[in-house]
Amino acid sequence: QVQLVESGGGLVQAGGSLRLSCTASGRTFSTYTLGWFRQAPGKEREFVGYISRSGGTTYYADSGKGRFTISRDNAKNTMYLQMNSLNPEDTAVYYCAAGFCSGYGCSGRAAYAMWGQGTQVTVSS
Repeated sequence: QVQLVESGGGLVQAGGSLRLSCTASGRTFSTYTLGWFRQAPGKEREFVGYISRSGGTTYYADSGKGRFTISRDNAKNTMYLQMNSLNPEDTAVYYCAAGFCSGYGCSGRAAYAMWGQGTQVTVSS
């Protein structure tokens, strides 16, 4: 198993950018598919996107397509979420997760067994 820690959240103005990081402990980082989810106040946790074990495949929810980019550096046990053109609707706690899945199955929370503690992203108008 791996332990995940998110960082990089904060307050940003609408139209701005943030890069979140998810750093993992353990030597099996590269064996996991990794995902990003977010949860706004009063709402359910929702899928943001995922990246395959090698980093060769990424998939995004419609909310982030064209604005968000997920990448990973297996040598550094780290995954990134680059978020551009942020708007107030992106305000949420962002979580990274690790699991074993492929394709469309990676868009569901049940695909991930390990989660970080979350990092707050607040976008002001």
